[in-house]
Amino acid sequence: MVGEDAATAGDRGARGEPRYAHPEASDEPVRRRMVNQSRRDTTCERAVRSALHRLGLRFRIDERPLPSFRRRADVVFRRARVAVFVDGCFWHSCPEHGSAPRANAEWWRAKFARTRRRDAETNLRLSEAGWLVLRIWEHEDPLAAAHAVAAVVRARVVGPDEQ
Repeated sequence: MVGEDAATAGDRGARGEPRYAHPEASDEPVRRRMVNQSRRDTTCERAVRSALHRLGLRFRIDERPLPSFRRRADVVFRRARVAVFVDGCFWHSCPEHGSAPRANAEWWRAKFARTRRRDAETNLRLSEAGWLVLRIWEHEDPLAAAHAVAAVVRARVVGPDEQ
């Protein structure tokens, strides 16, 4: 396609979107960190889930809120229709703590932009389907975040007129 670079030309995903080539790691310790990065069950996710559980809430983890939508929420409250995402400051470009690597800077800039667009699309699609999306930054206090999530979930299950 016109405008594609050599890294993406002819390499398309299932929906016709270009797949992005992964850059070479700048050094071996960086490569090891990238390979070992968890997609789920990060320290901050586990802390928030543990606090939610201690508050008496039961939920599903790492699940698609909408079966037809290929995005997974970190914590899902089906009955309340609440999807919780615990976003890492680095990966999701936290305005307070986000940083951009100097090595492969252009590739990282594009990757962070794609992540922000994907997060916005996820929020929109879920809200259009009647879900409430809550996003928690990894630097937030897990107990405070859990209390905020619990208040929202309980209000949506019980309803404001029945409290």
